[in-house]
Order: sequence, then C-alpha cells, then structure tokens
Amino acid sequence: MALEQDQVRNIAELARLQIDENQIGEYQKNLTNILDLVDQLSTADTTGVEPMAHPLDAVQRLRADAVTESNQREHFQTIAPATDNGHYLVPRVIE
Repeated sequence: MALEQDQVRNIAELARLQIDENQIGEYQKNLTNILDLVDQLSTADTTGVEPMAHPLDAVQRLRADAVTESNQREHFQTIAPATDNGHYLVPRVIE
C-alpha cells in the first residue's frame, strides 16, 4: 500500500507532528514500508494458533503488600505553607 504525500501530511497533523516539507518523501517511503510489512504479516496462516498474552511463560514476582514506612504526615505538613485538619490548602485556581 503506497501512501501519497498528502496522506503523510494528514497523518502527521493527526499525530500532532511537525515535519519539514523536504522530509515528507522519506516519511512516505518509511510508512509505506511499514504498511507493506503489515500486509505481508496478515497473509500468514494462523489457523489453529492460540492467541497468547506473552511469548514466554513468564510469571511476575510480586512483593507483599505491606506498609514499610511510618506515617510522616505531621512532619511534612510542618513545612507546608497552609494546612487544615491534616489537609494541604492550596490557592483556588478555578472560579
């Protein structure tokens, strides 16, 4: 699937990317190559292949969900400009 230069400009605009006009040809070539590779991959016969979440049978080691630090709220609030009832007070930003 060959992309036109107008399509590359549109893709760049949608992605909020700024591309120099003299680089559009290079982006056009690279994006066309990527789309050709996707087309090539979509022709592979995948009947009988189960979908998988990860190519390896990896297991995530999890740590215990335990509190390891003491509560230092009072210490941290001593340096805050304004607090009330254990909460930080901030200037109003929405009227």
